[in-house]
Parts: sequence; structure tokens; C-alpha cells
Amino acid sequence: MSSAANLGLKDGSLFKTKGLINGEWVGAPSSFAVQNPANGKELGQVADMGVDDTKRAIDAASNALPAWSKTTAKERHDILMKFFKLMTENSEDLGRLITLENGKTLAEGKGENAYSASFLEWFAEEAVRAYGEVLPPMAAGTRGIVIKQPIGVVSILTPWNFPSAMITRKLGAALAAGCTVVIKPATETPFSALALADLAERAGVPKGVINVITTSKHLNDVAKEMCENPIVKKISFTGSTRVAKILAGYASGTLKKMTIEAGGNAPFIVFDDADIDKAVEGAIASKFRATGQTCVCANRFFIQSSIYADFAAKLSAKVSSFVVGDGLDAKTSYGPLIHSNAVAKVDAHVQDAISKGATVLVGGKKLDSIGPNFYAPTVLSDVSSDSQNHSEETFGPLATLTKFETEDEVVNLANNTEVGLAGYFYARDIGRIWRVAEKLEVGMVGVNTGAISAAYAPFGGIKETGFGKEGAHSIDEYMITKSITFGGL
Repeated sequence: MSSAANLGLKDGSLFKTKGLINGEWVGAPSSFAVQNPANGKELGQVADMGVDDTKRAIDAASNALPAWSKTTAKERHDILMKFFKLMTENSEDLGRLITLENGKTLAEGKGENAYSASFLEWFAEEAVRAYGEVLPPMAAGTRGIVIKQPIGVVSILTPWNFPSAMITRKLGAALAAGCTVVIKPATETPFSALALADLAERAGVPKGVINVITTSKHLNDVAKEMCENPIVKKISFTGSTRVAKILAGYASGTLKKMTIEAGGNAPFIVFDDADIDKAVEGAIASKFRATGQTCVCANRFFIQSSIYADFAAKLSAKVSSFVVGDGLDAKTSYGPLIHSNAVAKVDAHVQDAISKGATVLVGGKKLDSIGPNFYAPTVLSDVSSDSQNHSEETFGPLATLTKFETEDEVVNLANNTEVGLAGYFYARDIGRIWRVAEKLEVGMVGVNTGAISAAYAPFGGIKETGFGKEGAHSIDEYMITKSITFGGL
């Protein structure tokens, strides 16, 4: 088993192996191992907490709520800003933890930490701007106002692909609103969550306001309790559509407010009037970030026929230069997938596309010589629209190219999916830009860019991707809006 010292952390106290309940680091009768996906080595053993621990954490959050909800917005602002500064000051260690447990390169790990910290900075400012309203009088002798109050205890359930940012995007909003939380990080990546909880304590977040439940064998039961417990008033979840539907079912019994950001299947369209070199840059930024393991990464590439060959050649040349390996190696440009099941899914999508007429331009194979969790960044041409990856999110380093002729045709192809999170396209004609941006059935659109995520932009999708927004405007997701009418004036 590893220790903080041999993980290369400067501040070893950031390496926690126990959950957090009411300000106490809590163990469990059993533990589970967390492995580095790059080499399979064990990073540490983490407390395998259960339903009783979860109930205690929810009770702790409930007990802490009255005092925390009564703090002033300025007090919450100051604590969040201190939290933000601590994340910035510890960026080397926090970025390294992300790389160790997730596999992404160290540059990406540090980049995620900066992105993660930006939510705390953003919501610190949102805390002091959660304004109410003064209403026009309903009748003579009356006055009306609208106030906003914290919704209560919040359950936060997060995935492994952004083990820090998916927490702060929710946690920052909840704390700014005056809510208390119970966090369940992904089994694969608990260390980043625990390090954040430690920094939150250092920033002055009172005990019980943030609680963290780490679990593996009790995963389903813990998630069920977090959604069904009547004390919990709000659930924020990021993960697959399949799991989102299960959790929504659990929450329906008490009609909890939910924010769900589930599966994506982003189209990436290149029209014949696009700057092809810029489109290739955007494709790489969108598709291969975090080795293709992001919910907003391009999943289906549609290229207009007259520029198809040029785009395919330029993208293939770029992808063939990628260096795949351990994320801690400075030469590495792309790291491993999270586990062997993820590799198997990418390979299944590749083989399915090939069986339906696709051609491998780059990659198309497992990289067993590096390790069991590595797959070559891949570009396939002439991919049929009935291929598996057109109906399923690959979540890996696979770019599938499909030819199209007309604008109407490609919009129909792009919208032919049950989910709608992100979409991208490259074009210069301003009329086309407006038309396509409005017609794409997604919650977020990137026009001539492959990067669309920021703390100050609303994040979320439509259709079976889920509902609610994160980032900008999302503090309202953690508040209730109450109208108060005064009579007899």
C-alpha cells in the first residue's frame, strides 16, 4: 500500500483514507483498494462505508444546517475565497492526485484543479448576489417581496472522469446558497474528494457542513439512502443516463429537487466553408481531452464531402503524433483509460464500425505493451450512421468520420440521438451559424471552438441527458424562492 510520501505529495496530510462525518475522519470495518490506472499499482486503501455511515452523515449535515444557513453571504464568500486560494496554493499536489487516481496527464490534472477551483471563486461572488425582488402591490394596502433561502441538505454524487471539478461545480453552489452536503465520490477516484474536504476545513467550513462517504461494495445501498432519505432535499448527480434514471426513481418518492447531468453523444460538424486547420485543432481539443473520457467530448464527426479527405488526412496526421503513456511522464500527451472495461467498450465500437465498412486511418488497437488500460487514439473513416458509436457514447479516444452532403441532412443526423448535452460545428457563413446553432438539440453549442466549459457558462443538457444547470445561474438550483405578502399597510 502506498503512502503520501511515496505518492510524491509535498503536503502528505492531503492524502486521506477515511470518510468525513461531522468533522471527524471516520474509518470502516473494511476497506477497498484504489489503483493507478496507468500501472495497476495500489495507491491506497479507503474506508468502505455503508448505509449507517450515510445516515450519520446526513444527520450531521442536517444538524449543521441551521447555523450555516444563517451565516451572511459575505461570510460564505470569504470562506469560499479562502478555499479557492488553498486549492491554488496546493495545485501541484491536487493535480498529482488527480493524475494518480484518474490517469490523465499531469498537465491535465493541474488544469482540472484550476478549473475546479474556478467554481469556488465564481460561487463566492454569487453568494453575495443572490438577490430577491420587490413586487408591485397586489392591492391597496399590500406589499410583496421575494426572498431566496437555502433548500437544505444536499446529496452530491460524482463520477471519476473529473474527480475534483465535478465536486466543486456542485459544492461551490451549495455552500454559497447556505446548504450543507453529503458527497459520494466515485469508487475509482476518492482521494481528490477527500483532499478537497480537508482544504475546506482549513478554509473555515464548520464541521458537519461537508461530509464525505467513500464506498465500494455498498455503493448501490449508499446511493439509494442518499436519494431516499427524507432529510435530503436536493440531489445533484453527474454520471450515466442509466444510473440517473435509477436515482431519479429513488428520489421520486419524496419529490426531491434534482439536477442531473447524464450521458452525451456530441456531434462535431465541419462544413465546407470552415477553416479546416482550426477545425482539426478543435476536434483534438474536444475529442481527446482526458483520453476521450468527458461527457462533452465529440462522439460523432460529420464532415461535408467536398472537404472530407482533407480533414481526415490532417486529423490523422495530428493523432498519429500522440504519445500515449503514464500521465506522470512529461513526454506523455494522453494517458490510460480508467479501467479494462472502458478499453473493451472502445474496442467493441471500433470493431463494430469496421464490420459495417469503416476503415482504420490511425490506431484501432489495444496497447497491451504499455498496459491493460491503454488504447491507441483512433480515427476511423467512412463510418456508417448505424454504427454502435452513433447510438452510444464511446467515452474513449475514438474519432469516427461520416460524410454528409447538405445542412438539413447533417442536422438530422446530429439530432438522431436520445441525449443532448453538447454539440460542435465549424463554419463561416453567419446565416448557417445561426441556423445550425438554433437547430441542434443540445444544451451547449461550440461554434468554431472545441472548448465550451467554464464556471461562468451554464452547463447542462436536454432530452435524456437530464435537467437543471450547473455553473452560471445554478445557485438557484440550491435555493427555494419564497414570496411574502404583507397586508394591512
